[in-house]
Amino acid sequence: MQEKIIHQRTWAHSASGKSIELYKKKHTPRAEQFQDSPILFVGGVHGDEPEGVHLATKLLEWLQENEKNETKKITPWILIPCLNPDGYSQNERTNGNGVDLNRNFPARDWEPLAKAPRYYPGPSPGSEPEIQALVKLIEDEKPHLIVHFHSWKPCVVYTGKTGAKAAEVLATGTGYECHEDIGYPTPGSLGQYGWLEHQIPVVCIEEQENIDLELVWPHFKIGLELLLTKEGT
Repeated sequence: MQEKIIHQRTWAHSASGKSIELYKKKHTPRAEQFQDSPILFVGGVHGDEPEGVHLATKLLEWLQENEKNETKKITPWILIPCLNPDGYSQNERTNGNGVDLNRNFPARDWEPLAKAPRYYPGPSPGSEPEIQALVKLIEDEKPHLIVHFHSWKPCVVYTGKTGAKAAEVLATGTGYECHEDIGYPTPGSLGQYGWLEHQIPVVCIEEQENIDLELVWPHFKIGLELLLTKEGT
C-alpha cells in the first residue's frame, strides 16, 4: 500500500501552523491506460462541516484497501482529507485567521465584502497559506476534475457545464438533486476559481448537515467508486 500511495504528512501548513496532509496515487504504467490528469478530492474546507472530512477519510480508506488488493483499476487521484485543520479542531467554519477559505481563492470574481464574519474572504485574494498551497497544486497537477466535500442541504452542485456528468455520477443512489449552482453567489470559491481561471469543472458534494456520520459514506460510496473506475463516465 505504501508503495502505491504517496503520503505527504506535511504537504502544507495552515494559518496557525498545523500540518495539512495529502495523499496521491503513485504513477505507474498501469495508470497510463486512463491517459488522464488526476481527480482532486478536498475535504474539510469548512471546519464546522465534519461530514466532509468524514467522507474524505472513508474515501481514503477505500482507496488504500483497493490499492492494496488491486481489486479495481483506479484513475489517478489526489486527496486532501482536511484543508482547514485550524477550523476543524475548533469546529469553526474559518481558518486560524478568521478567513472563509471557500471565499479566498484568487478567482476573477473575488470580492472583499462579506454578508457575515463567517464568510470573511480575507484581506486579499489568495491571502491564506492553505489556498496558496492548493492553488499551486492545481497549477502543477492540472486535475481534470475537482471534487470537494461539504455539508448543508443535501445536493450535488457543479460549476462548469462539463461537470454535469460527474455530478450525476456522484449523486448515484443518493436521491440528491444536481444543480449548476448552489442558489446564491459564491465569489472567490473553489468552484469559481477552478472553472473561471482554469476551465476545470468543480463538483461540490453537500451532505445533509448534522447527519449521522455513519450514513455519509454509504450515501456516496457507489458514486465515488463509479467516478474513480470510470464505469459511470
